[in-house]
Amino acid sequence: MPTIVPKILAIALLLLAADPRAKECTSCAEWNAPLEPFRIFGNTYWVGPHGLGSILITSDRGHILIDGALPESAPLIERNIHTLGFRVEDIKRILNSHAHFDHGGGIAALQRDSGAQVAASAWSAGVLERGETQKDDPQSGIALRFPAVRNVRVIQDGEVVRVGPLAVTARFTPGHTPGGTTWTWRSCESERCLDLVYADSQTPVSADGFSFAPIVVQFEHSESVIEALPCDILLTPHPSASHLWERRAAGSLVDRDACRRFAAESRQQLATRIATEKQSK
Repeated sequence: MPTIVPKILAIALLLLAADPRAKECTSCAEWNAPLEPFRIFGNTYWVGPHGLGSILITSDRGHILIDGALPESAPLIERNIHTLGFRVEDIKRILNSHAHFDHGGGIAALQRDSGAQVAASAWSAGVLERGETQKDDPQSGIALRFPAVRNVRVIQDGEVVRVGPLAVTARFTPGHTPGGTTWTWRSCESERCLDLVYADSQTPVSADGFSFAPIVVQFEHSESVIEALPCDILLTPHPSASHLWERRAAGSLVDRDACRRFAAESRQQLATRIATEKQSK
């Protein structure tokens, strides 16, 4: 028995050395915890892991997928899609909220396995195709690299991405990254239709030394956009940011004030960050 423990420790150290992400991303294992896929409403489903959003919007003429979570999330997302009875090969478009490794990391594998076209804002498209962020990203220098995506189509603010009867609208909401994008669409069950919002992250998270003061106007624009959207169900790249699991536990994901509260919480987080920056000068 005593000889087993050193062997296990040695194996663990080898695995850690082989996977730098385990050392660099202390939250990744928690974010990537498996979760049974579920219907959000109508033709919209959660297919991501527990801590990261990946949203499937379905139709009989093809599907749209929003976000690919981590690189290691792609197999989980594909299994979840199959569990729901859908085919990965029927995904026609893959969209992105913002181009960080925890939301764009799995897109290359999902693109390869589905043959889907990837679409993103111009800034995000450049990051996705390189697999690493740009210097104007607040998290430049600390955001991890991820597998590069091929041939990303650049979309415009307000553009509607269509697949058959599906129509998903891009709303540019920069701040967390310069290319952040919120996506909106409608899903129906029988005669009842609801407005769904996948609001991009609005948290002022950065590498050391970055100042958010020069880009406050970006956050102000984004918060105004999000709070004004028709919003019956709010989803976010990190479900904790929109209190998704609390709403699900309470028995209903519908909350028509969720977008306004999300914008208000984002404003408070930014105000706290700016105050901290002023104190540090």
